[in-house]
Amino acid sequence: MTKSSTPPWLILVLASIAIAGNYYAYDAIGPVADLLRTQRGLSQTDIGLLNAVFSLPNIPLALVGGLIIDRLGAAKAALGAAAFCFVGSVLTAVGEPFSIMVTGRLLFGVGEETLLIALLAALAQWFSVGAAALAMSLFFSLARVGSYMADISPRWAAPLYDQGWQPPLFLAAGLTGVSLIAALIFMMLDKGRTQAKSHVPEPITVRSLVGFDRSFWYILGLNVLFASVFFPFRSTFAIVYFQDAKHLSLADAGLLNSWVFFAAIFATPIFGLIADRFGRRTLLLSLGALLMPVTFFILGATNLSLWISTVLMGISFSVIPAVIWPATSMLVEPKRLGTAFGLINVLQNLGLFACNYLAGWFNDANHAGTTNPAGYEPMLLMFGALSLLALVSTLALWRREQGPHSRGLDRPATDRSA
Repeated sequence: MTKSSTPPWLILVLASIAIAGNYYAYDAIGPVADLLRTQRGLSQTDIGLLNAVFSLPNIPLALVGGLIIDRLGAAKAALGAAAFCFVGSVLTAVGEPFSIMVTGRLLFGVGEETLLIALLAALAQWFSVGAAALAMSLFFSLARVGSYMADISPRWAAPLYDQGWQPPLFLAAGLTGVSLIAALIFMMLDKGRTQAKSHVPEPITVRSLVGFDRSFWYILGLNVLFASVFFPFRSTFAIVYFQDAKHLSLADAGLLNSWVFFAAIFATPIFGLIADRFGRRTLLLSLGALLMPVTFFILGATNLSLWISTVLMGISFSVIPAVIWPATSMLVEPKRLGTAFGLINVLQNLGLFACNYLAGWFNDANHAGTTNPAGYEPMLLMFGALSLLALVSTLALWRREQGPHSRGLDRPATDRSA
């Protein structure tokens, strides 16, 4: 068997560039939400739909993407997905009529979720168990640069925002073009390794789709619920909520929101390194899950500084992605990893679609806005309740790992590979 001469860390850099541009494009809706409302006359339900429809096609297609990854290889799947992202982001920026913008977000969603699954599967294949958590943490850390830059774009790209809602979205489309180039280079470098380490995929059966250990289903529950809370709030409604309910300017609201992602850039690799070195993965996940309902309680029931809720959510967003994906890969055979990640993303996208749309509907139904900040309370209650369910799923995983059915999630990576 020929061993690839490509350094795994180069693959990590290319994967991070490939996802960062698309994270920017996903989060680009939040900063332009107020402009879409004032210049395009879109309702909050319409704005929620732009991120909801991103998730809609992936309810059935994310699992298909996982199966494709297991059969064609992560690199080829990533390139095709990055192409979908680029086309979709261009249509989103064109944006008129509204149906074109919705179609663009739909196509972007088809690509972005498959791209994420493919790149995570690739990193799990390129890095050993002892380095997987750190590698995936750095991957997410660099990806968060895209989200952070999108949130502060009203500051560094202010001239584009002064021209209206469209130029900032064309900037996002350009960055997905950079991601497409990175995915192409990654595929070229990965080709030799895939030929050397090919395997025969298992046949598609009901068991291959759902026959996972109970620990996998607990960690899936956390993954789905956490994403269904975090991304609809922080990537769709947080900035406009801070503007209307907390009376911040667009630039200040974007800056406040960006610090969740900024903190994750540096903190995520630290938690990944801790998980690799010391284990205790279920304890770390429980800590991250606990902070989410606390955050929404502070936002909805207190007048404490917004920076407190931002710090708490930033810690949660640093811990959970750093631990959850490498921990999931420990629970699944390598030949089924794409399928497992795809199944997670099917349910995750169902949650994202429902929560984005419901949050917008709640806000419109309760006339949330500058003159009625209390109208945002039902949205906060929904996110708080889902956060509590995520915590319950995490505690169930922690309890199982303390008993005879433990899969070794709490052991250091060095112990597992010994």
